[in-house]
Amino acid sequence: MIPSKKFLRIYSTLYKNMAIHLKNNTNIKKINSCGQIIKEVQSILSAHVKPGISTWELDQIAEDYTVSKGFVPAFKGYQDFPSSICASINDEVVHGLPSKNRILNNGDIIGIDFGVFKDGFYADSAFTFPVGEVSDEVTKLLKVTEESLSRGIKNAKVGNMLYDISKSIQEHVESNGFSVVRTYVGHGIGRSLHEDPQIRNFVTEDENRDKSIKLAEGMVFAIEPMVNIGNHEVEVSNDNWTVVTKDGSLSAHFEHTIAITKKGPMLLTF
Repeated sequence: MIPSKKFLRIYSTLYKNMAIHLKNNTNIKKINSCGQIIKEVQSILSAHVKPGISTWELDQIAEDYTVSKGFVPAFKGYQDFPSSICASINDEVVHGLPSKNRILNNGDIIGIDFGVFKDGFYADSAFTFPVGEVSDEVTKLLKVTEESLSRGIKNAKVGNMLYDISKSIQEHVESNGFSVVRTYVGHGIGRSLHEDPQIRNFVTEDENRDKSIKLAEGMVFAIEPMVNIGNHEVEVSNDNWTVVTKDGSLSAHFEHTIAITKKGPMLLTF
């Protein structure tokens, strides 16, 4: 899940004095425990993402399974969000609200963002699923977005700069003719769902910010590129939650929680 605009503004004013909390092995094991539940939920949901199912049903499946395992869905109630998953269809980028009236159709895509909490720690992940048969362009969108996440994760290693993650994601997306959403970004994660620093999926003239943050062992990030077929501009719908592309183009979203270790990035939600 991505912080609200209000949350992002707070981040932007604090980054020069940000507190990046390093995690020890015990912390990381607890985050990984949450991440494994997310992985299981995603596997279960992938079998249910078919034409005819409602996003409300998907939400109930995710919540029921998580609670049955003794974990807590992290998004429900967060900043008053009403559901356990974010379910974003087609031109919806993030924060889509599950509903009994939102029925999946053949050819749709749905981004499902889901977080879990237990023992004082959070994990967060997202996948975009095709519904039935989709076009070649949509298949490419999903492939490129997931690949861009993989490239970002590959660069999340000790000694690199935060800039290296952002640059690798943007370069792969734009070289394939798509656009990276800029209003919403990834984040640190651990004892809070959203921690410093912001993990941008692009670089700007303000490159000194991300070039000043050197990656270190114990950092834990939720890296999450959001990629549009059209341009990068987005807006919030009338429900005050669902973010959509301004031009109506399709959007994909993939995310993993990872830990930076001496041996390289460790995926905690895969």
